[in-house]
Amino acid sequence: MDRLCPEVGESAVRVLRAFGIDVRFREAQTCCGQPAFNSGYWSEAKPLARDLLRLFSDSEQVVVPSGSCASMIRVFYPELFHEDPAELAAARALGPRVFELSEYLVDVVGAHRMKTPSRPGMARRATYHEACHLRRELEATTQARSLLESLSGVDLIEMDQAEVCCGFGGTFAVKYADISGAMLRDKVERIEASGADFVTACDASCLMHISGGLEKAGKSARAMHLAQVLDEQLTGGGLDRDPASQWG
Repeated sequence: MDRLCPEVGESAVRVLRAFGIDVRFREAQTCCGQPAFNSGYWSEAKPLARDLLRLFSDSEQVVVPSGSCASMIRVFYPELFHEDPAELAAARALGPRVFELSEYLVDVVGAHRMKTPSRPGMARRATYHEACHLRRELEATTQARSLLESLSGVDLIEMDQAEVCCGFGGTFAVKYADISGAMLRDKVERIEASGADFVTACDASCLMHISGGLEKAGKSARAMHLAQVLDEQLTGGGLDRDPASQWG
C-alpha cells in the first residue's frame, strides 16, 4: 500500500475512524513476506513474518486492506512456521485477530447495517471483482457486496464471472505473461459488459493489474479499492484526486 497506493491506506483509516474505531499505525511495520513465500523463498519470508508477529503481538485486532496479505498472516504463517514451535504459537495466537477490511467492517463492526445518505452527484454504478485470496483462502464472499449495497450513492451491478482470477497472481504475471494477459483481457471485457462506471475490489494488486488493462484497452471504467469507495461515500475523502491516477 505505502509504495504503490498510499491513498488506499489513508482511505481505510478514515473509514475505520468514521465508525468510531481507534486506529493506530505501527510505523515499523514492513511487508508480511508473501511475495517471497509465494515464490518459494521461505528463508527470506521468515524474518519479515517474525518482525510482523513481534510488532503486532499486543494488538487487539489487526485490520488489513488486502485479502492477500490478511490470508498470508492468518492462513499461511502457520504453514511457514510449522517447524518452529515458538513462531508457530505466535502465528496461531495472532491469526484469529487478523481481519481483511471488509470482513472487519461487516463481521465485527456491522457497518453494512448502517445505510449511508446519498451525496449530491455521487450516484454511480459499481461492479465487484472477487480477489482470489479473499474468496478462496479467507472465504469472504459476501462482506464487500454487503457494504456496497448499503451505500445509497452506489448501484452494485454484478459482472459475469466476478469470481474468476484477473490474471495477476504476483510473479505469475511475470512468469506466465501471455496467460496473465489473456485472463486480464477477459476480465476487462466482463467489466465493460457490466456497464459499470468503476470496478472495485479488496486487493490493490488486482486493481493495479485491472486498471492497467482498462487503460490500455481505452475503456472508460476505472478501478477503485473498496476502501476508497467507502471513504468517498462516508467522509467525502479523496474527492480531489482521480482514483485511477494512483495506479500509474
